[in-house]
Amino acid sequence: MVSEGLVASVVLLMVTLSFPCFVYGAYYIIETEPVTWDVLMHHLKFVVTGLALTTAPMLLWMAPRLPQQLGGLSAVHAYLGLQAYALLAFGGTGIVRIFRAKRQHDLYNDYDEDVLLDEIGGERMDHWRSRLRIGVFGYVIFWLLAYVVGVSRYVLRYVV
Repeated sequence: MVSEGLVASVVLLMVTLSFPCFVYGAYYIIETEPVTWDVLMHHLKFVVTGLALTTAPMLLWMAPRLPQQLGGLSAVHAYLGLQAYALLAFGGTGIVRIFRAKRQHDLYNDYDEDVLLDEIGGERMDHWRSRLRIGVFGYVIFWLLAYVVGVSRYVLRYVV
């Protein structure tokens, strides 16, 4: 049988490896102009990989054990993690609208720098772009906070 400490170490490694995926995905999409379909897909490969490395351990190992451990740092860790995912969902509502507007005008395949996203997306496009920014930055902030609490829990439980 595999020890709980070994599983916790693998989970910590997986979640830790997700952060470079997020950082590179963000760097790539920010630094690459224009955002074509290939650029978007390259960006999403890293972001989805980061999300998988974080979400799989959360769903398969952390969440099932939470009811037996709920209290103290585990409650803080769970709360921060839930806030991160809530903000990710909030940002996702903006992504959907931006993606739809760019697809309707074929800006992923036939980029036209004279076409502004605010023009093609209607009067609410600035709102959707703000939601995306708030969601992404909020996710990262709460993810980092949850990560620090999770590492603290790991050290207190398995190292000290």
